[in-house]
Amino acid sequence: MSDSKTIDVYNRQVDDYVALTENQLLNTAIASFTALIPPAGRILDLGCGPGNTAAFLQEQGFSVDAVDASREMVRVAETKFGVKAICAEFSDIDSSNEYDGIWANFSLLHAESDEFPQILSALYRALKQKGVFHIGMKRGEGASRDHLGRFYCYYSQEQLETYLQNAGFSMLQVRLGEGRGLAGTVDQWIEVLCEADKV
Repeated sequence: MSDSKTIDVYNRQVDDYVALTENQLLNTAIASFTALIPPAGRILDLGCGPGNTAAFLQEQGFSVDAVDASREMVRVAETKFGVKAICAEFSDIDSSNEYDGIWANFSLLHAESDEFPQILSALYRALKQKGVFHIGMKRGEGASRDHLGRFYCYYSQEQLETYLQNAGFSMLQVRLGEGRGLAGTVDQWIEVLCEADKV
């Protein structure tokens, strides 16, 4: 996430975001994700926000690398949840066969569409063989900013699945729904669970 306006929103509204996400953790998506990770496996929480998910994953015995572009989110992750997070952007992920799973829950929707294929390819490389990838995005078309100033790119289910398949991922599970976010609007979303089927 290289958009400075979006990062500034998260820096300013970190407390509101913590309150919004505190009760959204124990859901079907994370249960499906963790069920496919080996015990004590290594997970990248990409766009970790305030760190509540990373803390939960650590409590389950996983080794977690937590990353967020917002310095205030990183601070809260460390002070509130005891998570050692790193302030970094999507483009900073540069590793190979390192992770058993990557959790990108409604973070990559802030990436520019022309950067999206390269980011997905980098995440594919960062996963081990049969590594699991969870991605949550808003559904729609084009790109825009919400009234808070955050930048979003929207994709249809078909578009997102095509991007993932082109990067080398195999689909495992797709969930569709809607929910109210930090901006107060009700948006359509898609969550995809897939794996890196490397040969």
